[in-house]
Amino acid sequence: MSTEFHHLLIVYTAYVIAAGSPGPSTMRIMGVAMHSGRRAALMLAAGVVSGSLFWGAMAATGVSAVMTRYAETLVVLKILGGLYLLYLAFKAGKSAFASEADAAQAGANGAVLTGAELYRRGLLMHLSNPKSILGWIALVTLGLGPDSSWQTLAAILGGCAVLSVAIFGGYAIIFSTAPMVRLYRRARRWIEGLLAICFGFAGLRLVLSRV
Repeated sequence: MSTEFHHLLIVYTAYVIAAGSPGPSTMRIMGVAMHSGRRAALMLAAGVVSGSLFWGAMAATGVSAVMTRYAETLVVLKILGGLYLLYLAFKAGKSAFASEADAAQAGANGAVLTGAELYRRGLLMHLSNPKSILGWIALVTLGLGPDSSWQTLAAILGGCAVLSVAIFGGYAIIFSTAPMVRLYRRARRWIEGLLAICFGFAGLRLVLSRV
């Protein structure tokens, strides 16, 4: 096994663990899949994937590495990202406390989000996450050595792109299946409450954390 292939294997493994672990993006995809169905979740996942690949490209070109040297930039990103997660926490908490009748009425009267809007929300969620920037810098640094070629960099970005689609798309597909939808209907309050806690915790950590 060549050293280059070994580095790629480490990068891919690290990416699977990081992207597949429960977090704001995966939790949001799960919630949308169970509540609004597969197509809506896939559009949200597409936005998340696009945001991830954007930061990957920025890390590959060194732009995000420069950004991390300026604390003000990361502070702004953390505040914006934290506020957005707190907004999601508020919405999930409101849904958790709503009665079944109120939830059904809100679903009937609420505006149906278009695919473009869902994509935009997924994109915004990942672009405003400073951990994605730092994570990609770590991955690129981990996978590239002093003698690495542009083919290695392309393999890192291309491989992680495929893994990103598989992971986030997989969440959208699995959690939009009939058993998961039935689970959501039975445990809607608990699921929305858990989402509210996760979003709120992540949002507060971003808003209150220091660079």
